[in-house]
Amino acid sequence: MQFIPYINFDGNCAEAFAFYAKLFGGTVVRQATFGEMPPNAEMPALPEPIRNRIMHVHLQIKDQALMGSDALPAAPGQDPAQCGGGYQQPQGLWVSIQAADAAEGQRLFDALSPGGQTVMPFAATFWSPGFGMVRDRFGTPWMLNVAAQA
Repeated sequence: MQFIPYINFDGNCAEAFAFYAKLFGGTVVRQATFGEMPPNAEMPALPEPIRNRIMHVHLQIKDQALMGSDALPAAPGQDPAQCGGGYQQPQGLWVSIQAADAAEGQRLFDALSPGGQTVMPFAATFWSPGFGMVRDRFGTPWMLNVAAQA
């Protein structure tokens, strides 16, 4: 069994995953837009800006993975629940990274911070030689932790 974080975005999923691929040294193995979906008589035609949103992306990082998509906004007069509720910034969870050492944790924290919001600066704590929390410029909440050396 494997748990894979699936992150939603508000139209900037492709940009976010290109950044994550470079930062984490991974490869986007699958990326598809809503415009690439096969026609379906039960679905209305999608407006051009929606067609370019990411329907699904899979980033492989060694034996780990991140997946994501852009949320569909509700059409005028449409109940947001019909399109998955539209985009909502993640709440109640953090994507946690266990860094190999404090230098790697600091590098990742520093890369995720620009344009985002630092929640807890990266620093040594009573349980770790390095820990920090940041919400990146795409709205994704990250926790960076370094395991204490035995």
